[in-house]
Amino acid sequence: MASKLTPLAMAVLELLHERAMHPYEMAQLMRERFVSTRVKVKAGSLYHTVDRLVQNGFVEAVETQRDGKRPERTVYAMTDAGRDEFVDRAQDMLANPAEEYPEFLSALAVIDELGPEMSLTHLKHRVLRLQAAIASDQVVLENLVNEHKLPEVYWLDWSYATARRAFELQWTQKLVEDLESGRIRFQGHCTPHLNLVTEDDSDERATS
Repeated sequence: MASKLTPLAMAVLELLHERAMHPYEMAQLMRERFVSTRVKVKAGSLYHTVDRLVQNGFVEAVETQRDGKRPERTVYAMTDAGRDEFVDRAQDMLANPAEEYPEFLSALAVIDELGPEMSLTHLKHRVLRLQAAIASDQVVLENLVNEHKLPEVYWLDWSYATARRAFELQWTQKLVEDLESGRIRFQGHCTPHLNLVTEDDSDERATS
């Protein structure tokens, strides 16, 4: 049984919906379309992903091309099985929230251990980086709308990513304000002990 299609495999099959192409062309189009904002794209992993898709019968080699003295490039097309698997996986990804583990959550969990000065310094750095990223997002969005005139349905992924980044900026700015004002207080690196006594334990102690 084939394993679930990874986000990179989905990106490959997404391109092959348009036409057959070789991995080098896939990589170029992924750069042009900012696919790296939602998928980690590296040349080695891209070729490995294409090989896995071939092994699973989801894509197949249809021809080889040679441009001058450059090495031959194999052109791949999606199979019927690949199209079916793509649709099934897309439906699953659309309907079911995935368990994801952002690093930021792990960092937030240890803020008290870092202390006020260090935590606030780095949170403010994060705010600046998010502001720069959002400014860059706006340039790309204006490009998509005004220059390329792409219908919005083709860049919903980008729209979602920018909205999520904007929310993160707003949330982080509020966190900085709350920490500086003392509304959220640092506890001096003390982790409160949870009361893990069960109801049965309480009854036993009361009767002993």
